[in-house]
Amino acid sequence: MFGLWEEAGCSSRKLEQRNNACVNSSKPFIINIKSRTLRAAVGHARRLPALSATRLQWRHRVLQVRACADARAASLRVLDDCLELKYGDTPMRFNYVWLRDHCRSASSYNPATNQRSLDTAEIDLRVRPESSRIEEGHVVLTWPDGHVSKFSLDWLAANSYEVKKQGVVQPRVLWNAGVYEGANVPAAEWEKFMSCDAELRQFLQNYLLYGIAFVDGVPATVEATEAVTQRISLIRQTTYGGMWSFTSDFSRGDTAYSQLALDHHTDTSYFQEPCGIQVFHCLKHEGTGGRTLLVDGFHAAEKLRQRSPRSFRLLTQVPIGHEYIENTDGHQNHITGIGPVLNVYPWNDELYLIRYNNYDRSVINTVPYDVIQRWYEAHRELTTELRRPENELWVKLNPGKVIFVDNWRVLHGRESFTGLRQICGCYLTRDDVLSRARGFRLHV
Repeated sequence: MFGLWEEAGCSSRKLEQRNNACVNSSKPFIINIKSRTLRAAVGHARRLPALSATRLQWRHRVLQVRACADARAASLRVLDDCLELKYGDTPMRFNYVWLRDHCRSASSYNPATNQRSLDTAEIDLRVRPESSRIEEGHVVLTWPDGHVSKFSLDWLAANSYEVKKQGVVQPRVLWNAGVYEGANVPAAEWEKFMSCDAELRQFLQNYLLYGIAFVDGVPATVEATEAVTQRISLIRQTTYGGMWSFTSDFSRGDTAYSQLALDHHTDTSYFQEPCGIQVFHCLKHEGTGGRTLLVDGFHAAEKLRQRSPRSFRLLTQVPIGHEYIENTDGHQNHITGIGPVLNVYPWNDELYLIRYNNYDRSVINTVPYDVIQRWYEAHRELTTELRRPENELWVKLNPGKVIFVDNWRVLHGRESFTGLRQICGCYLTRDDVLSRARGFRLHV
């Protein structure tokens, strides 16, 4: 599952032993980096002192499709239920209806809008091409009605299930406190961030890799915090509004509006789609304590996967409810959401969401008693991983430092505090943040 670092000069046997040991060490690792992202990831490594590219090379352990302009490197077999394409070392199978549905001809697909023009419901579900051939780096299919479809070999390879299941949707560096601190990831600078796209791009790259990113030097006002967030994405409106600012006055029915310590958790677990990005800015603190706790939930979950695959799998399967009930003079809310603690893509088992909030978890009444017993055991194992001291990154948020947290990955909390402490922030829409990153050609 893991694409790990390869150290230059190692023998293959020693390298294998070292890679196997790496998953249980404090060294950073990347999950299944695809070849298309290799250059970008190595470029980032060159900028991190802890990951010097002069000492390290990527070991690319996933299936690669060799790009070859010579069509003789590819071959076709017409089977009863699919077209089999061998391109380089990669055998791939394509369903015939799928091929007709994904035709990129002018009558089937509009390249100006990147939308399908073909009515999928009109395709004969028993359709098969009358002829097929490889011509100048393309697969050319002629259908019974005379329609011709042309597919680039590279396009078919990039979009085949066989390749997709062995790649990753989003490359990440999984971290504990030592790994993150050792990487010395730089914060963006406010003035440069607001005017320079290169600074914004680097910020987004850090955010995608680590699940957290900082902007320093932001004026300690709600307005400046709003401006720095809107430089990235749209602010998501929730029951808390858009931008919010609060102190420990219990003005809302939530423990966050107190001076109490908060255990690590993800926010809005009671939404059917939890908020994607959490933004915090401490505008003022006249007292002691109040450090922010950050834990990479994916790092802890992957440790659990290694040590107890059965428990990991159970946490991806059992749906658990969360709810937010608020009855105050100014606010009446009852919001519910349901989903497993860990969410993985079904085709490659890659983690994409952790929903962990012991405060807001509601009554578990949708699974049998014996499954619940095993779920509690698995939940305890994950909690133990999350609470290991070496996994806890503590950050003091002072006025001027704005933190962006991937709420689908990184858990946050805080220590108790004294005195007046004013925090402002908001939630950002995840889809728009990722769209912004894709605009900079970052891999997400």
